[in-house]
Amino acid sequence: MTDAASNTPATPPPSPWERERPTRTRVAPARAPLSRERVVEAAFTVLDRQGLDGLSMRQVAAELGVTVSALYAHVRSKDDLLELMYTRLFDGFEMPEPDPERWQEQVRDYARSGRRRLRSHRDMARISMAHVPFTAELLPHVEALLAVFRTAGLPDRIAAEAGDLISTYIDGFVLEEGMWQDRADQHGGDGSSLARPDWREMAEEMRNYFSALPEEDFPHLRALSGLMVSDSSDERFDTGVEIILRGLASYLPDREKGRPGD
Repeated sequence: MTDAASNTPATPPPSPWERERPTRTRVAPARAPLSRERVVEAAFTVLDRQGLDGLSMRQVAAELGVTVSALYAHVRSKDDLLELMYTRLFDGFEMPEPDPERWQEQVRDYARSGRRRLRSHRDMARISMAHVPFTAELLPHVEALLAVFRTAGLPDRIAAEAGDLISTYIDGFVLEEGMWQDRADQHGGDGSSLARPDWREMAEEMRNYFSALPEEDFPHLRALSGLMVSDSSDERFDTGVEIILRGLASYLPDREKGRPGD
């Protein structure tokens, strides 16, 4: 039988022996079970969007679509969550075997990778400065860094301080970078920018200001006006690392062997 109007087969009536079937309903996909890893990932999402001051257990729970109480089956507290986030940054990171002939290059690589880790998420420098790295997960990294310094021949007292010195430098540098970035991202309620010019513009303003100071009162600021402010954060960071390395090398028993550039 066909439908004469459309010349298409008509739908046949149900047969007397056909069983009635329930209407098929769409089933929502099963939600992935909550885990510590998902909690940490959600926390990173909130951190990148709202910053450390806007990160709360309530916001993380909302990001996951669960109640706040559900989070506590996987993390003890917000401090515990922050520690887990910091530890996560070291996933996949391995220090090389200490090489006394390349110790400075190894420290440079460590510093640069540390800066990249902290810059991978907003406000991680603040989190790093608040959490000592002496957890079971991070102790091997501390041990490996100290091994680089001691194998190079640095006196124990200097080697003991060097790791903290490098880490503090990295934290402070990235913290400053983040503060400038946050400032550049600020806007007023009416949409107008509250930010100062970007770093390159501001660096040029500072150079011009220093070079225009009275020479009799500020001879050194004028003389160094073109060098004091760099428009490259990478260059500034690497220069700071080199200053630290040269200072550390001065403590080696064989000053010539450890001199930067050898």
